[in-house]
Amino acid sequence: MNPVTLLPFIVLIGAMFLMTRSAKKKQAAAANMRNEMQPGTGVRTIGGMYATVKELHDDSVLLEIAPGVHAVYAKNSIGAVLDDAEYNRIVHGDEEELDVDGAVVPDDASSLTELDDADDTAADDDVAKIDLGKKDEADDTEPADKKSDGKSDGEADAK
Repeated sequence: MNPVTLLPFIVLIGAMFLMTRSAKKKQAAAANMRNEMQPGTGVRTIGGMYATVKELHDDSVLLEIAPGVHAVYAKNSIGAVLDDAEYNRIVHGDEEELDVDGAVVPDDASSLTELDDADDTAADDDVAKIDLGKKDEADDTEPADKKSDGKSDGEADAK
C-alpha cells in the first residue's frame, strides 16, 4: 500500500488519542478535587446549588443546603469545591476586602483627564455653559406679521 493513502487514518488515530488523553486529565483533576473535600467545605453541585459538606462517605456526600436542612448527593454530582472566601462571597454576599496598601490603578482614563481642584474652578469659568433643555414653542416660532410679508429681517428694518 501507498503511505499517502494511510496518512488520513494515522491523523485520525492521533486526533482520537489526543482527545481521550485530555478527557482523562480532566476526569483525574475532578476526582482529585472531590477527594480533597473536607467537612465544612463549601461546594457547588453540577446543578448549580451551593452547600456545605457535612459528612463524606465512599460514593456519597451529606450536604447542608440550609441551616438544619441536609441532603445526600453522589460524589460525582459535586461540580466544584470552593474556597471559604469565594463561598462566603457567593452565598452570604460578603464583600471582598480591598488591599489599600498597594497602588490603586484606575479602571478607566479618568485620572488622565481630571484637573486639580485649583485648575478645575478656573476651567469652569472659561467653559461656556450649554443649555440642553427644551425650548418653548413661542421662542422657536416667528411672529405672523414677519412671515406674511415675505421679507427677511434686514429688509424689514431698512424701511
